[in-house]
Amino acid sequence: MKRIRVGVIGVGHLGRHHLRLLKGLEAECEVTGVADPSEKARAQAVSDHGVVAFADYRDLLSRVDAVTVVVPTKNHLEVAGCFLDAGIDVLVEKPIAPTAHEGQQLVDRARAKQCILQVGHVERFNPVLNGIAEIGRKARYIESHRLAPFSFRSTDIGVVLDLMIHDLDLVLALVQSRIVSVDAFGGAVFTPAEDMASAVIKFENGAVAHLTANRVALKPLRKMRVFSPEGYVSLDFHAAQGLVVRKQPGWDLTKLDVEGIDRTQVGDLYKYVFQGLLKLEEYKLDEGNPLRAELIAFLQCVADRTEPLVRGEDGVAAVAAAEQVVAAIAKNRWQ
Repeated sequence: MKRIRVGVIGVGHLGRHHLRLLKGLEAECEVTGVADPSEKARAQAVSDHGVVAFADYRDLLSRVDAVTVVVPTKNHLEVAGCFLDAGIDVLVEKPIAPTAHEGQQLVDRARAKQCILQVGHVERFNPVLNGIAEIGRKARYIESHRLAPFSFRSTDIGVVLDLMIHDLDLVLALVQSRIVSVDAFGGAVFTPAEDMASAVIKFENGAVAHLTANRVALKPLRKMRVFSPEGYVSLDFHAAQGLVVRKQPGWDLTKLDVEGIDRTQVGDLYKYVFQGLLKLEEYKLDEGNPLRAELIAFLQCVADRTEPLVRGEDGVAAVAAAEQVVAAIAKNRWQ
């Protein structure tokens, strides 16, 4: 099969990882060039990977079948739109655009040219999410905490579009229901936009999500918990650990002989609960490389002309939810 000619637009902090991983997929693709306005970033890419580098991304238009766009969010419409208009498939990093309106323009332009448009919500490629899909669809309460030290990156957007967008996308993918209300609080610490935010989101099917994001924390933290009538999920993305607790078949609390258990014997109680009544599964979240899996999936979509796991429409939905959170914060913003 002919290898896909691919380019990387933006080879800064994250784009360097795109380039490194794509160079390792030589059976699937050929990196025919990169583009970045920074001379230093271009020189590093050439030195590390021997690629052809351009200052102007438009110089790649005739050299590629597909690109990954890893530029500041404010430039997504201009850069990704340029390639889509030329009939070139695009993986654009999250968020798809700074506004849902601009994101929808990219979706429309991709549809007009019958291009693949995938959005880089990399958490969706964590294999453990497949194992909790059923619990997630029946979720009644989801809570997440996503904290990061201040990095001086992505300062053109607030923490909602920078960090919370990951969890907004995950929650929308799990719950699969329409948002009916959003209440949120947040404020600026180091940047003009909000640097911390907390939101309570209610869905039409009765689910509730409580999301917290903070990019001025001392230590990173990425945790999510999902509660449903089917069980309980605890995910620690930073520690790469996951735990799923489900009820065993035939669970009926009214028929349990609770009084017959010697609760002073902790070992016996644990065995009774977790071997007889509940099923406990532990997951390692670092099996594989989610970014590599995301890039492989994009290349597969380009080759097969199939729909991406994270479509442009999904990216727009996440940004639309983020806009609701930001609007709620504006009503409650501290002075």
